[in-house]
Amino acid sequence: MAASPSPSPKRSASPAPGGTSITPVSGRHRVAVIGGGSAGISVAARLRRAGVSDITLIEPSDTHWYQPLWTLVGGGQALLHATRRPEASVIPDGVRWIRRHALAVDPDTRTVNLSGDDQLTYEHLVMAPGLQLDWGGVPGLAEAVGHDRVSSNYAPEYAPRTWDLIKNMRSGTAVFTHPATPLKCGGAPQKIAYLAADHWRRQKVLDDIRIILVIPDPAMFKVPAWSQVLEKVAARYGIEVRLRSEMTDVDGDARELTVTDHANGTKETIGYDLLHAVPPQSAPDWIKAGPLADPASPQGFVTADKHTLQHPSYDSVFALGDVANLPTSKTGAAVRKQAPVVAGNLLDVMNGRAPSHRYDGYTSCPLVTARDRMLLAEFDYDLNPTPSFPLLDPFKERRTMWLFKRYGLPPVYWHGMLTGRL
Repeated sequence: MAASPSPSPKRSASPAPGGTSITPVSGRHRVAVIGGGSAGISVAARLRRAGVSDITLIEPSDTHWYQPLWTLVGGGQALLHATRRPEASVIPDGVRWIRRHALAVDPDTRTVNLSGDDQLTYEHLVMAPGLQLDWGGVPGLAEAVGHDRVSSNYAPEYAPRTWDLIKNMRSGTAVFTHPATPLKCGGAPQKIAYLAADHWRRQKVLDDIRIILVIPDPAMFKVPAWSQVLEKVAARYGIEVRLRSEMTDVDGDARELTVTDHANGTKETIGYDLLHAVPPQSAPDWIKAGPLADPASPQGFVTADKHTLQHPSYDSVFALGDVANLPTSKTGAAVRKQAPVVAGNLLDVMNGRAPSHRYDGYTSCPLVTARDRMLLAEFDYDLNPTPSFPLLDPFKERRTMWLFKRYGLPPVYWHGMLTGRL
């Protein structure tokens, strides 16, 4: 049986210059959680609520971001500071925080190598470090992003710039790209295209702007019913959609990009006046090179049973969130469903039982289609719609859904999901 809940002691840490909390590394740690984003914090909070008292969180950053709002920051509908909080404010009481970088995991010796030449020993490990943005994955992109007419909502330092470019554009060509790798929030590359187009329509300049949306997949969305709706949305704005295509080169000085059509192998050079580029994404490099990476994942994501989220070769290791190689979209909504499965199955393993909790692949993609309209696409591993509001038609754009994303979900995230209540 799982341990009964106990009062939450305060974080065990010593103050460092500037007030940063740092925890000693020495000793054996019952549960080590790598990553202090939504996945790591949610699991740690649930384990604390279940009475687990020896949890260590490894996270180098002192800032916690609510990333789902970055699209709205780029669309001029939210401010960046509203998406940011101090990392210390979201770490559950009783969880020790090691503010270091994880550099390697040896699941055979159950050790984690950390920056500063330290090593941590664990009994159980939760892998939740997220993914990395591979700006160098497209030649010229790393040099172009953040300069002149190139931006990306996938990094907080660039999201406000996206809105500056959109609101100042009156004519020309705008290109929005989607990489050919798994990525967090798979709908985000096209959501910003719709927000931009709707703004230009309201400003009565849409007819003077050519919009190109580059998508690597054979359809607008993996679930056919929502794909059909999005085809109509793109047509409404006059967006040219290039399917089975990706951006393969950028020349920021010339303001040109190359789009490769993988259906026929042709390449096209397009001049742009605005480029919103989404970089390729992959597991952090140290994970790719380690024993937990899935050989079947070209991007090095961590192997995990798609239902139990346990590593098939190491029963003390679980993975969730963006770093896990699961056949579903990498979203915060997916994490919300994965966290209780990982916490529950970890408690099972701690108590000598087989994992009994199962994840069905649920994910959710809030597809913003205008400045005040949204579709909420929810589905499972089998691409079956799994609506949270079954009385509402999920294939209809709604203002209520946009209000839910903008004003309802952030407090649910900060006060529900991160505290282990939801």
